Amino acid sequence: MVNQPKRIAILGGGVGAMTAAFWLTSGDNWQERYQIDVYQMGWRLGGKGASGRNAEIAQRIEEHGLHIWFGFYDNAFNVMQQAYKELGRPPGSPLAAWTDAFKPQHYVCLAELIESDWRVWPVETPELPGTPGTPREPETPGAAIAELMEWQRSWIESWALTYLKHKGSPFRMGEHRESRLHDILTAARAGLTAFEDVGDPLVVARKARDLARSSSRSASAKGASTADWPAVLKLLQDLQHALHDVAAPFGNPDTWSDDWRRLYLAMDLSLAVGIGMLVDDVIGDGFEAINHIDFRAWIARHGAQPVSVDSAPVRGFYDLVFAYRDGDPMQPDIEAGTMLRGMLKVGLSYRGALMYKMQAGMGDVVFGPLYEVLKRRGVRFHYFNKLCELRPDAAGRNVGEIELEQQAALIGDAYDPLVDVNGLPCWPSQPLYAQIDPRQAALLQQHRINLECHWSDWPDVYRQAFGTALPRKTLRLGVDFDQIVFGLSVASLEHVAKPLLAINAPLRQCSENVAAVATQAYQVWLNQDLKGIGWNYPSEHGEEPVLSGFTEPFDTWASMDQLLCRETWPSGSEPKNIGYFCNALSLAAYPSPDDHGFPARCAELVKVAAIHQLDAQIQALWTNVEANAFPWSWLVDPAGGSGVTRFDSQFWRANIDPSERYVLSLVDTSRYRLHADQSGFANLFLAGDWLKTGLDAGCVEAAVMGGMQASRAICGLPENIQGEHGW
Repeated sequence: MVNQPKRIAILGGGVGAMTAAFWLTSGDNWQERYQIDVYQMGWRLGGKGASGRNAEIAQRIEEHGLHIWFGFYDNAFNVMQQAYKELGRPPGSPLAAWTDAFKPQHYVCLAELIESDWRVWPVETPELPGTPGTPREPETPGAAIAELMEWQRSWIESWALTYLKHKGSPFRMGEHRESRLHDILTAARAGLTAFEDVGDPLVVARKARDLARSSSRSASAKGASTADWPAVLKLLQDLQHALHDVAAPFGNPDTWSDDWRRLYLAMDLSLAVGIGMLVDDVIGDGFEAINHIDFRAWIARHGAQPVSVDSAPVRGFYDLVFAYRDGDPMQPDIEAGTMLRGMLKVGLSYRGALMYKMQAGMGDVVFGPLYEVLKRRGVRFHYFNKLCELRPDAAGRNVGEIELEQQAALIGDAYDPLVDVNGLPCWPSQPLYAQIDPRQAALLQQHRINLECHWSDWPDVYRQAFGTALPRKTLRLGVDFDQIVFGLSVASLEHVAKPLLAINAPLRQCSENVAAVATQAYQVWLNQDLKGIGWNYPSEHGEEPVLSGFTEPFDTWASMDQLLCRETWPSGSEPKNIGYFCNALSLAAYPSPDDHGFPARCAELVKVAAIHQLDAQIQALWTNVEANAFPWSWLVDPAGGSGVTRFDSQFWRANIDPSERYVLSLVDTSRYRLHADQSGFANLFLAGDWLKTGLDAGCVEAAVMGGMQASRAICGLPENIQGEHGW
């Protein structure tokens, strides 16, 4: 007898789902064991990472938001390295290798609001050894403390040397304060008695650094010996007291020079982090031990001053992960342990560059290659299949049925989703209507139907036109599938898995407690370059800026000129700069699916906010813009509009659909996250960044790890997932 391969239905086409498919098909002779079918709503893969090409406007790239990869994304980069190698694009072709698709980004900026004045804090991050995606030696939280101590040593040395070299005080006050500073430093040094040979803060910093390194090397899984870390803690507390004593006479750090304020903030924050990790035994108990408290409250508890708690570095990280309850910037909320782990990984654990910029849309760089590789391997893709409901079998132990809505009838047997743009396979921003039944295609275009929208009126339009409901099909256990990979976002569970939630408490608790927030984004194409718009902070190495911590509701901006060569602008009308803006979108509730006007109302909110930012706020960054008078002629407008109407030809979107929302790590919620094999149903495996991955935060790396977990639970591959155990 020939054994029937197990039929695996993968639901969704986001990062987690595609990673699961990639690893399920990476083993030898996988087709003898599995038959894999991917069911995807609409016409493209990508989930909230999907991008599209606008065929009507220069095949420009249109994204859900700003997607930049961090240099610690080992699992994600490993998948892309394998995919590009297997794809085998000819040398010289667009994005032939993964190193063509991802370029290092060392230059980052923070926006500081100092006494009603916006200032830019530019940071040139160093290149570190190694390549993301390749194996690395195990690391411990203790190693992070040792690295923080090295930073402290460097910062205090910088402070001390500057103090010794310059006649004026380090805060550039008058000479009458120099003697007061000297007195405070002397008193602080006298109080540092952790070791007999300690004479000043610089020696203390060096001692702390060396002792932390020694403690880290000797640490077991439960932490270092009791004799080492208490001594490090005493040194850190002495340094913190000295720092605060030295700074106190000079008042609010916002009144200091930029250099000294920023040095103070860096020292104050890192000391609070180091002290907190030791006092709360994060080394021994793990980052989850402090997830009952918000990160800002946690660093304040361990001595960070209010000016540091509210500083640009902290706000920048909250902005990075949309860490605001219901998208409200007045409600910052993230687990201390999850945020701390992420910050340490971003700042200490990267290899090569801090960040990597994709050299085309995320769809072109990530999902195009994955789709081509998986299709070659034999994975079958079924587009225009919207998941309606998962239902349990009679015993309640397995998922017994998958109900799908067939959104469109195809002319041929299968849908070919990619288009060629300058030699690069890309996803279009709209369905390829020529492959759809002509009558349906005409209706879809006439009514401007969005087949990716939860609130779409396509079922009503279809019924009115054809006198019947959109066709549905039911996949049945043992006939059409044996196992399922659920690759949709956690926000989708309440809509498509109610029968499962009703009988399984852990899955229901995960759905109720692991929140996801809507986001918003806009893109502008300018006929001015960075110098022309008045960006006055050029990178030492010629890199474009990536900036966070700016005004609400769009606090993040990146210049994305590297994409211009991938678009097809007519000669003479090429843009000189592309600006991407994004942030969370504040929505407290979502209406029922029959409120078909909800997406348009949200899109209008985004448009109004974007125009307001350009008119009234952007001059803080683009200094050639006059207050409340954005030069709309800067916008490249193929329609030839005038004034603010030129914005109509730009791109903006509200990411409100359940599958598009960004997964949050609100205080004390990661304990409700599940591993891929903990759905409560024997044949249902979960994939995505909402799982218990060891990152427990919304990002590409966590989604990849979730997909790897799903594959491993089914077939045993991959055996190891880097970073899965928290550090």
